[in-house]
Amino acid sequence: MRILLIDDHALVRKGIEELLHSRGITVAASVGSGEDGVKRALDLKPDIILLDVKMPGMNGIETLAKLRASGVNVPVVMLTMSREDADLGAALRGGAQGYLLKDMEPEELVPALEATLRGDNPVAKEIVGALARIVRGGSEPGRQAPPRAAPFAELTPRELEILEHVAEGSSNKAIGRALNITDGTVKLHVKAILRKLGLRSRVEAAVIAVENKLGKSRIPR
Repeated sequence: MRILLIDDHALVRKGIEELLHSRGITVAASVGSGEDGVKRALDLKPDIILLDVKMPGMNGIETLAKLRASGVNVPVVMLTMSREDADLGAALRGGAQGYLLKDMEPEELVPALEATLRGDNPVAKEIVGALARIVRGGSEPGRQAPPRAAPFAELTPRELEILEHVAEGSSNKAIGRALNITDGTVKLHVKAILRKLGLRSRVEAAVIAVENKLGKSRIPR
């Protein structure tokens, strides 16, 4: 696993680097600005990008948008002190695969990164409530909340089955094994589910599913 770390605080970068190195994780590069981060991501093609939100100049949300616009499609996990609903919502809309807090326990970081590579969406347990508010539309003015009556009416039986696995925290590969289909087929079904529910990420889909008593939630912590 090769990590690109983008954070404007040198001491934070140093601490994370040492933690990852001690766990056998390679830090391909560690940079202090979004601009440098985009350049290194294009050059190095890391497996995962760890990205701060609150940075001077190009902030983390802007950096995420630039990464995606530049064709960088590797998983991006936000690692930040921000618990603001607006930052969480913007990160999910921008295509972040996870959202972790810097005050997490050190031993939780590597399992979260491993889960990310499996296709899971690690979200800090402290902000699951904020995530639910965002999914309901409560913290994004003008955004219409998904319909609460029969929210899954448009889903096919197979899509419902897959959504149940998503709600349990399963990756595409694990869902494929369980249903005897390819993970590529699972990915297509997940895209269809998100489109039909008007959602932007599988994390949101998992929250909606759990709120409607579908599956046994294991949203990655």
